[in-house]
Amino acid sequence: MKYALLDRGDRLSKQLAQQLHALANDKGLIHDEEAPEVVVSIGGDGTLLQAFHRYENQLHRVTFVGIHTGHLGFYADWKKDELPKLVEMMATSEPRNASYPLLHLEVNTKSGSTSYLALNECTLKSVDGTLVAALRINDEPFEMFRGDGIVISTPSGSTGYNKSLGGAVIHPSLEALQIAEIASINNRVYRTLGSSVILPKHHHCDIVPPDPEKELHIAIDQLVVQMAGVTSITCRVSNQKVSFARYRPFPFWNRVREAFIGSGD
Repeated sequence: MKYALLDRGDRLSKQLAQQLHALANDKGLIHDEEAPEVVVSIGGDGTLLQAFHRYENQLHRVTFVGIHTGHLGFYADWKKDELPKLVEMMATSEPRNASYPLLHLEVNTKSGSTSYLALNECTLKSVDGTLVAALRINDEPFEMFRGDGIVISTPSGSTGYNKSLGGAVIHPSLEALQIAEIASINNRVYRTLGSSVILPKHHHCDIVPPDPEKELHIAIDQLVVQMAGVTSITCRVSNQKVSFARYRPFPFWNRVREAFIGSGD
């Protein structure tokens, strides 16, 4: 078994990384940052997002495992005092892989197009003033948006920014994307549905700004870019998926309950 490791960079995460390397060496696991089979992140969900984007060109062959150093995460499901148990299971057990859908974005400009993958979400805002954009679903006009911004999320990312905007929490076994509004302005010119929209895998949405010269703020997970000259942004469920190595059960609804409701103890 070959593994790679990414830690958050704080003192505790670095100590845990050293401990994991020592335990893995004792169990005969091979540290390989270039072509791993399992990518381990130590820190939190943000660290796992960084690990995902570092290895997004190897999604067909790698799985991910998260170790959290604080509160229970949606991706980081192992605690810091469980390293020996995790390494033992990595060395001796065959995990059940859980595959989650991803968001595929194509940002089109006058000079060409650039594709991105998102594990959680993409947030679109205007750098200066409100965002104005036409939304087309399956190449048909849907609405004209004006407001603070638009969030396009994956099912696993639906518990983040999307939820705070009143969007639905979607189980990651469903191949879908969700579009949520950030403070939309509705009048006779700009009309929106006023609720989030969930699109299945075979649908796509084009977000078309009326003024391509206006600079946009585009956040794709933790990557933030400011870009002018955008003619449209196409959003769809990616043909690729991300896989998480589950060495023990980690039910999605249990994580939702623990994060937002509590255990009830």
